[in-house]
Amino acid sequence: MNQIVISELPETIQNLVNQVQITGDSLTITTQEGKPLAVIQPMIKKKRATFGAMKHRGSILGDIVEPTSNLVAWDILL
Repeated sequence: MNQIVISELPETIQNLVNQVQITGDSLTITTQEGKPLAVIQPMIKKKRATFGAMKHRGSILGDIVEPTSNLVAWDILL
C-alpha cells in the first residue's frame, strides 16, 4: 500500500488517482506525523446474478386459491 503526506496532496492528486485506477493498488494519505488519514482505492463493482436476484425478497400473505373470508359470496353467471 502506498502512502502520501497530506501536504503533497494538492499538487499530485490527479496523477495519484490515475495511478490508483491503473494499478488497482490503494493509496493511504497520512498526516505530517505519519498517522493514516484517508485511503484512496479503486471501486469494485459487484456483478449481480440475473437468475435468482430476487430470491428471499418476497413473502406470501395469504392463500390465492381459496377466498380470504367466508363473508364473500361468489355468484357465477352462466
